[in-house]
Amino acid sequence: MSITICTWNINSIRLREDIVCKLLVEEAPDVLCLQECKSPVDKIPTEKFSQLGYSYLIANGQKGYNGVAILSRLPIEEADRQDFASLGHARHIAASIDNRMTVHNFYVPAGGDIPDRNINEKFGQKLDYLAEMRAYFIKIQPKNSVLVGDLNIAPRTDDVWDHKKLTKVVSHTPIEIEALGEVQSSANWIDITRQDIPEGLLYSWWSYRARDWNEANKGRRLDHIWATPDIASTASGSRILQNARGWEKPSDHAPVFATFDL
Repeated sequence: MSITICTWNINSIRLREDIVCKLLVEEAPDVLCLQECKSPVDKIPTEKFSQLGYSYLIANGQKGYNGVAILSRLPIEEADRQDFASLGHARHIAASIDNRMTVHNFYVPAGGDIPDRNINEKFGQKLDYLAEMRAYFIKIQPKNSVLVGDLNIAPRTDDVWDHKKLTKVVSHTPIEIEALGEVQSSANWIDITRQDIPEGLLYSWWSYRARDWNEANKGRRLDHIWATPDIASTASGSRILQNARGWEKPSDHAPVFATFDL
């Protein structure tokens, strides 16, 4: 059975309900993991999603900020939710998908503007969050699992438009890359996107500040799909739907896809 998973930082699920529906109609993933939903669970507009065949939803919501949700055409059950770094933020939820795999959906803190925890509390929170993610996965040692979401770090030199210019910019600093690498090592997660697309510049986020985002193409790969080694070899079809960044009232992130043959 093939299961296609899409992850997308939607930047307000209520404001961008129409383009979520557009994605569901045109791309038809089996599972859609959303971040930065900015909505309490009871305010998520589920009716249109259900009409399109996505009748299963689990979510960890929060008014005006954060928030993660998983929409599915397949039966899903909540498997876990964690408040890493005790921030009181809705940034994680996990689901069992049709009793075939567990999907962890994350929205890692952005970390503010200054990459120094001594003068920027948000950067410290980001590092603490990543440290607790690492400890969590060391403890549970996941199997048949996928980790997706806006991890707010572009780890490789070809995951950013200019490595040298961005090494001191939050999302591409060495300390963040090292912390993300430790999360990845915690369960030997495989970066599925780069397994399928091993070479070349690859981005999933372009700033709203850049009106010429498509022409300048000054992006970063902040959105990721990882898998545990036991199912990583079943993955294929990785892609980033860059043109979604140009849809009406777009998110500043593009959807990322991968298919697993389980």
